[in-house]
Amino acid sequence: MSVQPLSTPFAFDTEFDAAGTVVQASAFRPIKRTYMPAEVEALVAQARLEAREAALAEIESMQAMALSTIAQALAHAAPALAQVAQAHREQSAELALSAARVVAAAALDRFPGGPLQAALEALGQEIDASPRLVIRTGQVNEETRARLEQLCADAGFSGVVAFRDEPGLAAAAFRLEWADGRAAFDPDDAFARMGVALKSALAAEAGHAETLNDGRR
Repeated sequence: MSVQPLSTPFAFDTEFDAAGTVVQASAFRPIKRTYMPAEVEALVAQARLEAREAALAEIESMQAMALSTIAQALAHAAPALAQVAQAHREQSAELALSAARVVAAAALDRFPGGPLQAALEALGQEIDASPRLVIRTGQVNEETRARLEQLCADAGFSGVVAFRDEPGLAAAAFRLEWADGRAAFDPDDAFARMGVALKSALAAEAGHAETLNDGRR
């Protein structure tokens, strides 16, 4: 078994020609073992610069990896977040509609003739030229009938006002019939249409604008 030497022997690798001219210079370069203070400072400054550049490069690489990880996480979470936001909007809208229905029901119980009065005021010009106006309601007492007749007179209607009892109608529901047209109001139907419109609006906002109704028009 051969033993490798601990040091490399000096090799005369410089070649000369017959005239003594150097043909091939030696590749040997002595190692510099002592430095001047200025050289030491220059080497330290260079080392610091190289370390700083290496640290900045590593930080930029870590930032790029972190941003890529965040982007991937957001891409995976976006559909779930969209579903959560849509569900929150739907629940909030349904809660608002339910609250509005409770408030409206209380108002209609206290003032059942309010919608009919508003309809007569809005239809004043349409029913003005009609000789007869039929008002179909659930239960209207004499005081309410007198007030409605006076309301028709104040609106300029000079024809005959005929009342018809419709036991199947809700307290605030009514149907109006005159020579050239008719109008109707039912709280349940009104809220049903509001619910359909609300669902359609939420569906359009979610990106699929199909009409989510249940067959009602």
